[in-house]
Amino acid sequence: MSWYKGTGNESGIVLSTRVRLARNSADFPFPVRLGIKDKEQVCLAVKEAIADYVDDTLTYTDMSALTPTEAVSLAEKHLISPEFAYERDGRALLLSENEDVSIMLCEEDHVRIQVIFPGLALSEAYEKADKIDNVLEKKLNYAYKEPIGYLTQCPTNLGTGMRASVLMHLPALSRKGAMRRLSATVAKLGLTLRGSFNEGGDGAGNIYQLSNQVTLGISEAAALQNLSSIAMQIVTQEKQARALLVKDEDFIDKIYRSWGILRSAYKLTSQELMSLISFVSVGACEGIIDVPCDRLTAAAIELQPASLSVAENKKLTQNQRDILRAQKVKELLE
Repeated sequence: MSWYKGTGNESGIVLSTRVRLARNSADFPFPVRLGIKDKEQVCLAVKEAIADYVDDTLTYTDMSALTPTEAVSLAEKHLISPEFAYERDGRALLLSENEDVSIMLCEEDHVRIQVIFPGLALSEAYEKADKIDNVLEKKLNYAYKEPIGYLTQCPTNLGTGMRASVLMHLPALSRKGAMRRLSATVAKLGLTLRGSFNEGGDGAGNIYQLSNQVTLGISEAAALQNLSSIAMQIVTQEKQARALLVKDEDFIDKIYRSWGILRSAYKLTSQELMSLISFVSVGACEGIIDVPCDRLTAAAIELQPASLSVAENKKLTQNQRDILRAQKVKELLE
């Protein structure tokens, strides 16, 4: 089951946990210096090395074989990076059946191992990513140097090569105007907090990503502990803010109005969908509206523009997508 269809610890606030490991082979230059044919050699080398991993069935996909819409749909589901979706030649993807494991080949680095779980599950996600990493390391000659650690194309990933993150729904803190202060505070602790659908600005639908910034001179365990501790502090603050917010009659009215629009609208843009689901999700989590929270997360992901077109297996205009989105959200929330 894909991460956006499941639930986990603190899933009313923490939508997902992701652990990503960046690795490179010492036998090849970094991807930025490789031609398409050389990148294809790297992809095949990793494909052969991963054959010893037996916990999941990983499907190998040549990214150039995907249409632009299919690739963007994978990015909308947070399975690949947007940049990986737009430049596909010489790149490949290894993806598990339930989409909790995705391995990007020849993105910024030769190998980007990603594990994504619903809810707050940093230890579990890292354990699985580390297991895959160990399998690959037996076959690939990793670029590693003491005392630095793993060598990566971007200096900001040197050391552990690990980026761990939690995707959080923070409508109450956003409504309080606390996000700018929170972002500045976590930055002092080696973390970054940014909008999930707009990395340089506010979070669409009040969804934010909290992730570690420091990879050099720190162990994976220490980085994960720091991230987990700060994430739980933010979860606590969001719960406290929500407890006050749901006593506000005007906010309760917004919850019911949003619920009514989702159940009756003829057309919905993706921005409208994200805004409305944000209100309804609070209502669901606080017991005001009877609908499972995971259905709302699934709607927010599956009804993005490219994913809608892929599901229909045809190119759709914006107007067609908006009409179809309104129809689909009714079905998902029945």
